[in-house]
Amino acid sequence: MSPTPHTLPADYHISVAPMMDWTDRHCRFLHRQLSRHVRLYTEMVVADAIIHGPTQRLLTFDPIEHPVALQIGGSDPDKLSQATRTGVSYGYDEVNLNVGCPSDRVQSGRFGACLMAEPDLVAACFTAMKAAADTTDVTVKCRLGIDDQDLSKTLPNFIRTVSAAGCETFIIHARKAWLQGLSPKENRTVPPIDYDLVTDMKRAFPELTIILNGQVETVAHGLSVSTGLDGFMMGRAAYHDPWSLTAVDPVFGESPAATNRFDVAETMILYLERVQQEDRSAKALIRHIMGLFAGRSGARAWRRSLSEGLSAKQRPSDVLRSALATMEAGQAA
Repeated sequence: MSPTPHTLPADYHISVAPMMDWTDRHCRFLHRQLSRHVRLYTEMVVADAIIHGPTQRLLTFDPIEHPVALQIGGSDPDKLSQATRTGVSYGYDEVNLNVGCPSDRVQSGRFGACLMAEPDLVAACFTAMKAAADTTDVTVKCRLGIDDQDLSKTLPNFIRTVSAAGCETFIIHARKAWLQGLSPKENRTVPPIDYDLVTDMKRAFPELTIILNGQVETVAHGLSVSTGLDGFMMGRAAYHDPWSLTAVDPVFGESPAATNRFDVAETMILYLERVQQEDRSAKALIRHIMGLFAGRSGARAWRRSLSEGLSAKQRPSDVLRSALATMEAGQAA
């Protein structure tokens, strides 16, 4: 039986996964309109970029996004310490270490999923980050393992080693990552999902917070597969059908944050009018909001109008307003 608002612990976690090129601040602002409760994550930001790059552009977020977590990639404890300290100064509610990304570029930098083979280094990284974070939570997001690892041995050893350094929360993508032979895209679908192994880790480490990630399609599905765990994380399903996030708040006995897609679109038009002049990246919102009417009559016309507006290089707010007018006309017909 799925948990209910009366049986879920108060600290049960539901979140939207960090996704490169997707969960930027514009996407997170949209998602916050759909749930007051869901925890949001940034795209992964490399520690070097935080230290040497355009820090303000990378880390600034709207206060409405809280609770929001910063995900950092890296494997140098000193750099991760510095990046964590900077992230905390921006007011993030959590800093998360990426130990799950399988891309070649990330591997060449010796971070992401390849760190599953170096639990002692991950423990050292965590120790440095936690010392820099003060009272801010530091967490780890990982895979079940990589390549030919015997997961029944290596995953418990990884969690044991990193938790001994003080890590209390692990977000586990319930798939192995094949760093040799599979692309990042294939690594999201080809390795079989294994929710049971994540549940086994909770049984083995009941004192830890264990959150499930991987192929969660809806809030109801997440609740059903995370029984006995401390929460779940939605990824691409939430991005492609953002309205699905309106099911989060009722899980905790609250009313939905949004009840009308048209009202959400109007809010996002006002948002674009506020930020687009000074933030050229605001046009990315048009891509993030493509799925707002997923499964509804007129969804195809909505997407087509948005795509055509972007191709015509119209102002993002005008693109969204025109698409909304198309949807409203369809409703009136």
